[in-house]
Amino acid sequence: VQLQSSGGGLVQAGGSLRVSCSASGRTFNIYKMAWFRQAPGKERDFVAAIRGSGDSTYYSDSVKGRFTISRDNAKNTMDLQMNSLKPEDTAVYYCAGSSRRFGTYSDRSEYDYWGQGTQVTVSS
Repeated sequence: VQLQSSGGGLVQAGGSLRVSCSASGRTFNIYKMAWFRQAPGKERDFVAAIRGSGDSTYYSDSVKGRFTISRDNAKNTMDLQMNSLKPEDTAVYYCAGSSRRFGTYSDRSEYDYWGQGTQVTVSS
């Protein structure tokens, strides 16, 4: 499985951005998918996750109400719509996929596949 992330960029505080993730290869191995982010000098933190069917989503407290995760299984894509962006949202955003049906969605050790990361910068 290969994950390719795209989108991101530079935006002013209060603005919106969308990052996308495209999966290829043995995509039937992927059940849950997620976004993590890593700011300079910090750990890679959980942002949002979505189950295989797309019927359940999970968010970190810091983005809840502002970000929306979605997936299109027919196209093997996953998106993260980010609204009301804040400077503290600045980070490299990574998409991740897991073949595990259970486990903790926010635990990065649960994820087998990772994209290369895309930069999101929010200016104040």
